Amino acid sequence: MNSLNCFHCGLIIPKNDLIVFDDKSFCCNGCKTVYEIFSVNDLGSYYDFENAPGATPLDIQGKYDFLDNETIVSKLLEFQEENIAIVSLNIPHIHCSSCIWILENLNRLQPGITSSQVNFPKKTVRITFNSTNLKLKEIVYLLGAIGYEPYISLDNYETGAKDVDRVLIYKLGVAFFCFGNIMLLSFPEYFEVKEFWLDNYKPFFRVLIFSLSLPSFLYSASGYYVSAYKSIRSRMLNIDIPIALGIIVMFVRSTFDFVMGYGSGFFDSLTGLVFFMLLGKMFQIKTYSFLSFERDFKSYFPIAVTKVSENQKEESIPIYDIVKGDRLLIRNQELIPVDGILISESAAVDYSFVTGEAVPITKKSGDKVFAGGKQIGKAVEMEVLHSVSQSYLTQLWGNAIFQKDVERKHKTLTDQISRYFTPILLIIAFVSFGYWIFIDANTAFNVFTAVLIVACPCALALTAPFTFGNILRILGKRQFYLKNALVIEQLAKVDTIVFDKTGTITTNKKSNIAYEGTPLSNDQIELIKNVVQASNHPISRMLYDYLPEVNRIKLVSFEEITGKGILASTEEFTFKLGSAEFVHSSTENNSFQTTLHIQINDTYYGKYIFNNQYRDGLSDLFTTLSEKYELKVLSGDNSGETETLEQLLPKGTQLIFNQKPEQKLDFIKSLQENGKNVMMVGDGLNDAGALAQSNVGISISENVNVFSPACDAILDAGQFKNLNNYLNLSHNATKIIKMSFVISLLYNVVGLSFAVTGNLLPLVAAIIMPLSTVTIVSFVTLMSNYYAKVNLK
Repeated sequence: MNSLNCFHCGLIIPKNDLIVFDDKSFCCNGCKTVYEIFSVNDLGSYYDFENAPGATPLDIQGKYDFLDNETIVSKLLEFQEENIAIVSLNIPHIHCSSCIWILENLNRLQPGITSSQVNFPKKTVRITFNSTNLKLKEIVYLLGAIGYEPYISLDNYETGAKDVDRVLIYKLGVAFFCFGNIMLLSFPEYFEVKEFWLDNYKPFFRVLIFSLSLPSFLYSASGYYVSAYKSIRSRMLNIDIPIALGIIVMFVRSTFDFVMGYGSGFFDSLTGLVFFMLLGKMFQIKTYSFLSFERDFKSYFPIAVTKVSENQKEESIPIYDIVKGDRLLIRNQELIPVDGILISESAAVDYSFVTGEAVPITKKSGDKVFAGGKQIGKAVEMEVLHSVSQSYLTQLWGNAIFQKDVERKHKTLTDQISRYFTPILLIIAFVSFGYWIFIDANTAFNVFTAVLIVACPCALALTAPFTFGNILRILGKRQFYLKNALVIEQLAKVDTIVFDKTGTITTNKKSNIAYEGTPLSNDQIELIKNVVQASNHPISRMLYDYLPEVNRIKLVSFEEITGKGILASTEEFTFKLGSAEFVHSSTENNSFQTTLHIQINDTYYGKYIFNNQYRDGLSDLFTTLSEKYELKVLSGDNSGETETLEQLLPKGTQLIFNQKPEQKLDFIKSLQENGKNVMMVGDGLNDAGALAQSNVGISISENVNVFSPACDAILDAGQFKNLNNYLNLSHNATKIIKMSFVISLLYNVVGLSFAVTGNLLPLVAAIIMPLSTVTIVSFVTLMSNYYAKVNLK
């Protein structure tokens, strides 16, 4: 052999030009350097995943000197707080499992990098790093040195413009041009027209037909060859292997007929086959894009943020209505939905949702605060710098930290079928060919090609994503927002539902409140309202709405102790608001009422008594749910409303009171240990642990920003009475998938029966294949819309 492949990038180089190092051959010093880097850092297993996975590193010294400019860097960074920074970089060279592996192990190459996560479909890597010890420029040069130079365009970051991949459109255009012209030129062959001019120039027309087939065969169909080659090289059989094989066999046979003068071959069928398959692929991509767009656009979380007007009036507005310059009030435990400037004197912000670091960061007036942080302590005000980035919040909600280990039966079934589909299909094709070749060679080639083309698991693979995608969209329109398609599967498996009481089955907007104790002065009421303003607890929100309008007073300190109460102070007074035990009250007398006790400057004054109003339709909902599910109600309150709840709720509903947040979590865990599939419905604040522990956690949202990544779904409070309807729709979604599986398999069986008997031409098979996809997509769309209409009346 006069040439060898580079060990790193796979480039074929003459032997004399190769650089040998450590018994390995490299095309250049760049590839040798990458190998040395990996070897020194114990990352040699990079080459075990796929042969020659890397790209040839290029000399990029000086190319990224603009990253020394802090202003430019700040535009590229997604997040920067103290010594932690996050950046997402576009890496065009990502193409295999080795690429993913090395890019997600960058922390082993560069100590300053905390973590890195690859988004393979988008070809991006999201890197979290220590900005004190490591500069963005150094990360870019490291990526370049190992063959993964990022593509950085400041225009893209500033305008949000994205390059559109038009390769498929170009291939489809070429295939259509070739197919159309070959069909026109082939008409005389079809009808065997006897005419002097046509007979004399027949060889010329056949050469023209052959020439027109080449762009379609070599360019338009190239994606199938590449996919098939990579699949074989990685020892995995995908559906592109039989398709590529069918195209190649048809081209070789047609070329043989043309050269030997036996006829014009199957070039018309070949180009038609490529055109219709690309058309089917275009349809799939467009449909996926539509569903993705619907998901992004409709998945606004049903949370609001408090906007402060010029006359200091508070107004609750949807987060996607926030615009630059708005003044927002962020309470304790609320998520900061947008980037902004802190107006208040100071704030403590927890960025654990973004960085994983749970230590709150202290910010001062005028400092920048980033979206995704959680305010800890007293309420603060901020001015908005940018409108909300919904995709950012979606990314935050889908953080791997909050993902649950869920068994996906439908995906497993699809994977199993797809795994055996290609080898079985190849066996059928070769057996059919072997049978027909002794009867009729033309029929044999037609049968071989038709079998490879008509049987396609695409429709089978599309069943679950299209069904779940459509259900996600439908539920989003009904103000029930699911984290992902997995939640639909989990909803269908639920057999036990646990409800929190306060703020979940009770409403924050209606409550009969009375004060009992030492009369409070107007000044004291003003102070109490300012204290509860900073809290997001349902009881605090009810009391805040009940108390009269007052002037704002600055709080020196604020601490909300989950499950107990609030500690706060102004310059002159200290406050304790909460349970009797928390404020050390001796006046409780075992009262069975929902109460909030008041202590000012170590003096106990009295308590606010809350006679809760339950949500509309609660009794009917529980009655309906009790027919199929075990129902339980957990509450952090005392058992004062036991009698009321027993009258409202069906017999057999378990009522458990005086539960602290950790006890709620343990209760969920004990149910799961007994084999129960548990759905928890809570307010997303005190119930965060229980929501995360449950198989499905649903957070009820009233009109405040209580977004919790621990939950799997967010339900608008106004839709609470429809919860059973949503559960029924999730059950029907699994029915649709099963029906679609049957239709898809029947299609393949019927199609193959026609193909192997020689009653199906390759061109017809090429038309039928995308039609099967259209059929499945249309079926799941119609059925999901039908069940939505039936269930969501």
